[in-house]
Amino acid sequence: MNFDFSEDQKFLANEARKFLESQCGMGEVRAVLNDDSKAYNEGVWKKVVEMGWLGTSIPEEHGGLGLGMLEMCVLAEEMGRVLAPVPWASTAYFFTEALKLAGSEAQQAEIFPKIVSGDVIGCYAASEGPGNPDAASLKTTFDGKTISGVKVPVTDGDVATHAVVLAKDGKGASLVLVDLSGKGVSKKVLSTLDPTRSHAELTFDKAPATLLGKSGDGAVLNDELLNRVAVLIAFEQLGGASRCLEMAKDYAMERYAFGRPIGGNQAIKHKLAEMYVKNEVARSNCFYGAWALSTDAAELPEAAAAARVAASEAFWFASKENIQTHGGMGFTWEVDCHLFYRRAKLLAVQAGSPKVWKEKLVRAIETKNAA
Repeated sequence: MNFDFSEDQKFLANEARKFLESQCGMGEVRAVLNDDSKAYNEGVWKKVVEMGWLGTSIPEEHGGLGLGMLEMCVLAEEMGRVLAPVPWASTAYFFTEALKLAGSEAQQAEIFPKIVSGDVIGCYAASEGPGNPDAASLKTTFDGKTISGVKVPVTDGDVATHAVVLAKDGKGASLVLVDLSGKGVSKKVLSTLDPTRSHAELTFDKAPATLLGKSGDGAVLNDELLNRVAVLIAFEQLGGASRCLEMAKDYAMERYAFGRPIGGNQAIKHKLAEMYVKNEVARSNCFYGAWALSTDAAELPEAAAAARVAASEAFWFASKENIQTHGGMGFTWEVDCHLFYRRAKLLAVQAGSPKVWKEKLVRAIETKNAA
């Protein structure tokens, strides 16, 4: 079984890397970090839209590129390398995949072309604070036509035009589509460790909402969506971890102390070697997840959890050791190391913390072994 990308997919990765390195450098990331009035980099977002990447997995009949999830994984890794300060994951992962899973033909025909054109920025609102949202704990309610409640935190909720919301529906839960520019919706911007990815508190007060999928299927759809999104986020984390290793290695080769590069010191070699090992473990698990995602394999819950756990560990470790390798200047504002550390900590809790995914991995393995 071959888990590697095809030549076409590797070509896409190479072209995406060249584009992003030229159009989305650390200067573009810091432009958002240093300006409280900016929730994301609109210039970079416009260029991503023009490249057509938002339509990567959207069918051609809806204006998309009609490619697959492997191509999405390729782009996710490249976006992770540059810490793209745009609502890419919220729109291309969460929102688009939710519509693909639960949207009707009419809903997809209406929304998908607007995603491709950049007229719609999406987000996914499930969390209502600490803990995993489920039908028993949800306080946001759907009465068939409107929703009421509070969702927090919602990634890119302050800039999104539309949201897919997990809400209590009778005794179960459902996914609903909400136009955030409509009545009954208010937004409150939240401060997080990584200001380059904005978050908000969304309050709904009898806001008009449309059901996605069947009533009561929300919990099942939420699990399916998170499994799909987990693989894509893992590739973003892998991209960030790979870049951290490159930064640490490059600095270790050019920084001289006592007449020799610090990379020649055994302690630094051990740091770089351990970063490399964790990154390769994460890459193997990410490839497994990509295979399961692209083939709709029964192993997806297990593969997604394994990819998420390994990638979260790799990115956090690589970002931390990158700071350490840079020594006394590694933690300073002027050096870019802290930008990767911020993003590593943020991505680790998106779509569920490592603890949640470790529990999912154990359950998936137990279910497989019991079969």
